[in-house]
This record gives sequence, structure tokens and C-alpha cells, in this order.
Amino acid sequence: MRDVLGELGQWWREGRPVGMATVVATWRSAPRPAGATMLVGDDGTAVGSVSGGCVEGAVYELCQEAIATGAPRLQRYGISDDDAFEVGLTCGGIIDLWIEKVSPDTFPELGSVIASIDNAEPVAVVTCIEGPADRLGRRLIVWPDRRAGGLGSTRLDDAVADDIRGMLANGRTGIVHYGHDGERRGDELSLFVSSFAPRPRLLVFGAIDFAAAVARVGSFLGYHVTVCDARPVFATRKRFPGADEVVVDWPHRYLAAQVEAGQLDHRTVVCVLTHDPKFDVPVLEVALRQDFAYVGAMGSRRTHDDRMKRLREAGLTDAELARLASPIGLDLGARTPEETAISIAAEIIATRWGGQGARLSETSGRIHHDDVPPEPPRPAAA
Repeated sequence: MRDVLGELGQWWREGRPVGMATVVATWRSAPRPAGATMLVGDDGTAVGSVSGGCVEGAVYELCQEAIATGAPRLQRYGISDDDAFEVGLTCGGIIDLWIEKVSPDTFPELGSVIASIDNAEPVAVVTCIEGPADRLGRRLIVWPDRRAGGLGSTRLDDAVADDIRGMLANGRTGIVHYGHDGERRGDELSLFVSSFAPRPRLLVFGAIDFAAAVARVGSFLGYHVTVCDARPVFATRKRFPGADEVVVDWPHRYLAAQVEAGQLDHRTVVCVLTHDPKFDVPVLEVALRQDFAYVGAMGSRRTHDDRMKRLREAGLTDAELARLASPIGLDLGARTPEETAISIAAEIIATRWGGQGARLSETSGRIHHDDVPPEPPRPAAA
């Protein structure tokens, strides 16, 4: 929903109904992840995508139907559909869509949700997508310190809020199952959880030309990008327009302060591009002792060997040193700063999802490496 939030918020503030289709589950080679959203306004305007074009025409009609009737529905599309090549997914994947009418009457908390997202405050929207008719479409909005709305049972709201705060802390979106009154082993209710955590952090240490390219690519990937360097003549906003912030400070001091202030989490990515021992060894001492998603350092093989020796002398263990990606990036044959930034981004993505960096044309099996649940027995909706 984040990528269509501007249009959704505008229509909602104007009191105009919107048909909204959200991907709530995927299997195999689905083109868009859970949480992807398509909107259809009351004037027929379409915004966003749930399948990259495969089923948008059919979904457009269902969204218009939702505006007219106000009735939500769960719809499945897959290659096994009888009319697969007309409204199915030719990629062979399967997606479940939750289609509903959104307006100030059906979603009164949306203004608060949008405000939280805009202010980088974590918030999760929990929607009942399967269950008794009187529960379908009910929502619970969960923040770290409060909640709003309800799913039809106080005990259910209590149980869900406790669990969803854990998902929110990890930025996880997906379906959870409960009993009618919050029993965690029940499956009478299917709830879709859409988590809106603040953007993950990408910290780039070293105000060099490669850093400018990494900052641009990092921003494109959805990171909040910080460039940090102790040299004020190099660390300027003019040189790094792609960064969200440029900080003049010693890298290790800035990183330690951010850790102490609780501003970083397990999604944080650190790229050390200084290839100067007086800068990169102290900051890597701090970074490699944290539970970060990725820590990479630029340099030649000789620089890497010298750096590892210095880090061992500083007391880092073999387990901590094993977290370091050095020399940084995948072997793409990169030469320019922009090409190098792509190789670094590719390694970050591969680390996140378990990819091997091989050419897909030379591999077999599934393309996506994330954990995929088994396909459920529920037949495609009519």
C-alpha cells in the first residue's frame, strides 16, 4: 500500500470511495509480493499493480464491483484457471487478492495510519479476510504502544495485538490464523497483517565517488541512506544528493552512537568504502559485533588481508569476522562507480534472500529463494 499511499490518502480525505485490491498471499513465481496494492477510484482511475499486468483487467472490474456493492471478497488467480491466458498468471504463479471498498466509513482509521507512515512511526493494519460474515473486513490497527479498531472480540484483539507487535518489529507482512476468541491454535479466522515499519537503514562510510553511486542505488531499493565521513570538505549534500542525510563525524563514533540510541536494527546494511585502516578498522569493530543484515568493506585482496589481520588483533572472533563481505560486492566485472554500486546492491539482495548470484539461465528450479508455504487446498474463488 505504501506505493499508492498518496492517491489513497487524497481520495479518502475527499470522501470518495476507492476499490482496493491487495496481494495477501503468493505461491511459486508470483509477480508481486504480499502487500502490493492496486486502487480503482470512483472515476475509473487505476493506480498501482498486483500482478505486473497479468490480471489487472479482471481486478479492475472487481474493484469497481466492490465500490458499487461494498462487499469484500477473497479472489485467487493462477495458471490453473480455466481461463488462465485471459485473466490468469502466465508466469505460473498463484496469488490471493483481498478486494474491498475503502472510504472514511469503512476505514475511519486510515488517516492515522497514513500519518504514522509519513512520520516513520511503525504501524500494522490487521484485516480479517476469512471467517464468519460478521468478521470479514474488520480491522485492528496496531502501534507499538496502542491500538485502534477491532476484530469483533476483545480477547481476539488482545491476542492479535501482542503477536502482531512482534511482526511489526521485524517488518513482516503476511497471514496469521486464530480462533474466534484469539485461540492461537485455531484456524477459524485468517487475518492479513500489513506491516509498515520505518525504512531500513543503509550506512555508507567514506565520502568517495563510489559512495554517491551506492547512495543512489540504496535509495532506489528503499533504504534510508546515510553517508558519513570525518572530512567536511568531502561530506557535503551537494556531492551526495541521493542520500537522505550526510553526516560529518568519525565513522566508528557515529555508528556507536546510533547503536546506543537504538536507531539501528537487524535490517541495517553497512558499507565501508574508505579502504583506509584508520577509518575502516574502527568502524568495522563496531559493525561486526552487531546483528546487522549486511556488513561489507571495499578494498583489494591485499587490503582485505591487512584489514582482517588488524581486526583479529583488535579482538574480533572468527564468527564475527565471518559476517564481513570483503572485498565487497558480487563479481559482475564492474568498473565504474555505478557498476560497482550495482554489484554491491546485488550482494545485499542475495544475502537477504539466499541467492547465489548465478545466472538464472544456467540454473534450474525455483527462482525465488524465500520460504514459501505449501499451496492451500482452498479452490479458486468464483
